[in-house]
Amino acid sequence: MATKEASNGDTSSSSRIKVTTSAQIVMADTVQAEEVPTIPLGSMQTVHALQPEVAVRPAAPTQDVRLPAPLVVHPTEYKRGLGEWISLWWHGMRPGYLPLSLLPVLLGTVLAWTQSISASTPRGVFHPQRFLAAFVAVLLLQLGANLVNDYYDYLRGIDTTNPLGPGGLIQQGLVKPARVLSIGLVFLALGALFGILAALSGGLLAFGFGLLGVIVAYFYSATSKSLSSLALGELISFGVFGPLITVGAYMVQVGHFSMTPLIYSVSLGLLAMAFIHLNNMRDTESDLQAGKHTLANALGLRLSRILYVLLMLGAYVPVFLLGIPHHGPHLILITLWTIPQLVVLFSGVLRTDTPASLHIHMQKTLRLEVWFALLLMVALIFSAFFALLPHLPSLLPL
Repeated sequence: MATKEASNGDTSSSSRIKVTTSAQIVMADTVQAEEVPTIPLGSMQTVHALQPEVAVRPAAPTQDVRLPAPLVVHPTEYKRGLGEWISLWWHGMRPGYLPLSLLPVLLGTVLAWTQSISASTPRGVFHPQRFLAAFVAVLLLQLGANLVNDYYDYLRGIDTTNPLGPGGLIQQGLVKPARVLSIGLVFLALGALFGILAALSGGLLAFGFGLLGVIVAYFYSATSKSLSSLALGELISFGVFGPLITVGAYMVQVGHFSMTPLIYSVSLGLLAMAFIHLNNMRDTESDLQAGKHTLANALGLRLSRILYVLLMLGAYVPVFLLGIPHHGPHLILITLWTIPQLVVLFSGVLRTDTPASLHIHMQKTLRLEVWFALLLMVALIFSAFFALLPHLPSLLPL
């Protein structure tokens, strides 16, 4: 009897343990192994036999484009003033890139003017109205191309997460995309109008150059098959920021074509090409994600670095070919003063691989191009006036 009661007591104790442990965390130090709740093996086999399948289906991309949320949300009663809007638009149009297009205008004009300096015309021949029309035309086309570029890049998902790339008007939610496109097209139209006025004195070939410039300014980034997405960005940059603008500005002043500005334009074209190539190296990751094909993506980092070095060195070749011969303008060799900057650039580009660092070297590359072009133009001006020194007595008033 006692044994039976003890057994019943054990049973009730076991029941109490099971009830208690079912609502508490089981600790290995307080219970026996056989008291730990377990899952029957049959249940596990049943779950294993079900073997649920996961179906993976591709999600088709949509054309839905939404205005991103602004980085800084102002109160509803906050209203931007005219000065703030002008500042936002100006910075959004990327004025730092303007030297790429304006330097060739200055170089072509200086070449035309200095070639007209002689003993009979010691001051040379310069047409300020023609220069102003060409300068404004190129300026408006560049600004319009930047805005159109921002719109179509955002539409295709390019640079949407790249803080170093776009102007930021759309990407920061400051301006509606349609408005950016509209202003960009207005700038292109005004640039075309000023280009027509400038080309009236440059001849039929100048009209052709101007028309080509307008087409490239729009289709460089417009449509799904833009020129920049077909790995043609570097080549287009060489042609536009080199021969096209330089020779065009020269013809606006003199009215005809010449090989001289074409030779000089090669240096600026190669420097601009190196700048755009470094820009594509910086944006490699974001371009790959958006399906944009560039030369930097195709070559990879190592070959892209080699190409950058070759382009920068190639910009000095015309200077040597023109300045070293006996009767050449030797003074243009002062552009070699930029060699220390070039060495610093090579040292940095060959070692870095981060977008932020490449962005800094982009700015240094553009700064080198500015100094290169300014020194070249100063050398051309001084060379032209030095040639007048033997005729100085006859030029001085009696």
